[in-house]
Amino acid sequence: MTHELQRGLEYGTHDGVSLIGDLYAPTSAGPYPAIVAVHGGGWQIGDASFYQHWGPYLAERGYVLFSIDYRLVKDGKRTYPEAIHDVRAAVQFLRSRGGALKVDGTRLALMGDSAGAQLSALVALAGDTAFRDGYPADPYAGVSTKVKACVGVYGVYDMAAQWEHDQVHRAADPITHKFLGVSLIDDRRRFFEASPLSYAIRDANQTAFLLAWGTEDDVVDRTRQSDAFLRALKQAGFFVRPVILQGAPHFWNSDPIEEPGSFSGFLAPRLLRFLQAKV
Repeated sequence: MTHELQRGLEYGTHDGVSLIGDLYAPTSAGPYPAIVAVHGGGWQIGDASFYQHWGPYLAERGYVLFSIDYRLVKDGKRTYPEAIHDVRAAVQFLRSRGGALKVDGTRLALMGDSAGAQLSALVALAGDTAFRDGYPADPYAGVSTKVKACVGVYGVYDMAAQWEHDQVHRAADPITHKFLGVSLIDDRRRFFEASPLSYAIRDANQTAFLLAWGTEDDVVDRTRQSDAFLRALKQAGFFVRPVILQGAPHFWNSDPIEEPGSFSGFLAPRLLRFLQAKV
């Protein structure tokens, strides 16, 4: 099968910045369920091309995938909560413009890896509550950001735990400090508010989760991140499924899916079954 690709599709404008993404879609008429994909990169690098393999894979199996750019940390300027509002705008755009994009606006999901998993999970859990008032002048500002499912790949779900991990493992690049614009020892509340773990509560448990991580990840501590988030989601009554990849490090989600031994290839059929069941 083939697919259609629209590159550089603008989904909003925030503070004078054009927000764009790449839209992968099946060739036949829809509407189809859709996924907003949010790349990783420590909130400071990366772009929509990180999902250049997932886009065709999912489009050829009946899904629209919208891989987005969002505002990144640059020149010492934090991008919290601005990046969250960028992701919210992408969900609102798909829900509002679905008819023209082959998208079924009632069947939306979020997917992210690493920092992108943090942003995706925050929007999935708290997009309509804690982060709803960021850009009231947006054309779709009143549109809900609720999604049926969220996929997190080696994500950061507890920002304080990541700050503590970085003190030992990446002291020269304190990514949470850069993103939030403050240190944990100066403002613990901001770290709490920016953590998806804080919103894993019973009132939000209508969203299904798939969490994937590797056993050899030295960038994100799986015990304090994915394991802890999985446990919190289960306690609050969420439908949640783990995919644990033996021997997998960090930084594999953008690898070719069909490549022999690919960790993305291991995740792919499990992701597809989850989406078929929950989106």
